[in-house]
Formats: sequence, structure tokens, C-alpha cells
Amino acid sequence: MFRGIFVTGTDTNVGKTVVSAALLARYRAEVRLRYWKPIQTGIRDSGFGIRHDDDTAEVARLSQAREAEIVNSGVRLPDPVSPHLAAQRAGTRITVKTIVATMHEIESRIPNPESRPRWIIEGAGGVLVPINERETMADLMEALDLPVVVAARSSLGTINHTCMTIEVLRRRMLRVAGIVMVGEPNDENRLAIEKYGAAEVIGQMPRFDPLTPDALTHWAASELDRNGVLFVAGLR
Repeated sequence: MFRGIFVTGTDTNVGKTVVSAALLARYRAEVRLRYWKPIQTGIRDSGFGIRHDDDTAEVARLSQAREAEIVNSGVRLPDPVSPHLAAQRAGTRITVKTIVATMHEIESRIPNPESRPRWIIEGAGGVLVPINERETMADLMEALDLPVVVAARSSLGTINHTCMTIEVLRRRMLRVAGIVMVGEPNDENRLAIEKYGAAEVIGQMPRFDPLTPDALTHWAASELDRNGVLFVAGLR
């Protein structure tokens, strides 16, 4: 059984990567953590070892992660499209079974179960994004069976998108551990999501300008999951 948190979103480019970095910064002092984004599309190598749109590198930068806190491998595909299509174009195929087997292999290197890290797994796109001709991101989440944090926009439309995401997760019998709203704080939308989605908003993250490790770490320490909901849900 894996332990940790799965970070999904109501859409692509909603803020999952920054939320993942904030979780790493918020909880690393309390528990051993390891971040992994098993599937990433739109990642391109421009030479000299420099990659563009590399979410793993961005999490490492923003959270000031140590090498042991980052799994810097997985499915990496150049086209900025859905995983199933990016894989087809690259002549490969992504499966839930392979990703789960990789996680088991990583954990097997640590013989003492009590020393194994708690995972922060970042998904690609939203819950129903396809990863092959029959499996979606929801199938991966179901296989891993981790509590889920949903990154959601704070702006107009978020009530519908967030509540639909919550409903899909619960139909899969997955626990929604909390919502992080990203953007200009909107208490009316927050209250509506908590009421109609029956899920706790554990943070309202601003759009940082500039987005720096210090700014994110300070916000995470003071504003993210003040009641320690995630620690109880999956990190302890």
C-alpha cells in the first residue's frame, strides 16, 4: 500500500505543479517526502541539458528540494497534448500497470517499510484525461489509492468544474483530502465549493509575482493546510 497524496486538477495549467511544490515545502519537516510526476507531455530538450516546461525541475526549484526528494524519471513526451496522443505520436504506450510497478520498484529499494517516503504524485491534466486507448488518469489514481488534493481555479466557472471533479473522484471511491484554490481569493466560490462539493478548501494560493521559492515557502508555512488535514489523510 502506498502512502501519500495525489495532486490532480480541474484542468490543465491550473496550478498542480506549484501546489505540489508547496506541499513539499509545507510538510518536509514532519515527514520524509518524495515528489514524482510519472507522466509529462510537452517537455522539450533545447540542448545543453536544459529542458523547457519541465514540471519536475520547477517543483525542485520552488521547493528547494534535495535530490532524494525528487524522482526525476518517468514518461517524458515532447508534444504538448493529451498523454494518449503524445504517446501515439512518439510510438509508445503508457499503462497504469507500468507506472504502479515503477513505484513498487522504487519503494523496494528501501527494505524497512517505516523508512519509506510519503509520495506526492502529480497527475497530468485533469481526472479523465486519457493515458491510452482505454485507461484514464482516474484509473491510475484508483490503482494508487491515495487521498487526492484538487488544484482548482478561484475564478468564474470553478464551482462547476471543481464539483464535477469531486464527483468523479468519489464515484471511484477515492478520498478527496482537500481543495487548493489558485488565483485571486474568492470567498464566495470557496464557500460554494465547500457546501456543494462537501470538501474542505485547505488553501487559497495567490498567483505569485514573481514566483520564487521564498514567496511560496512563506505562503505554504503560514496558509496551506493550517489544520493539518493532509497529514492525517495520507502523509503521517
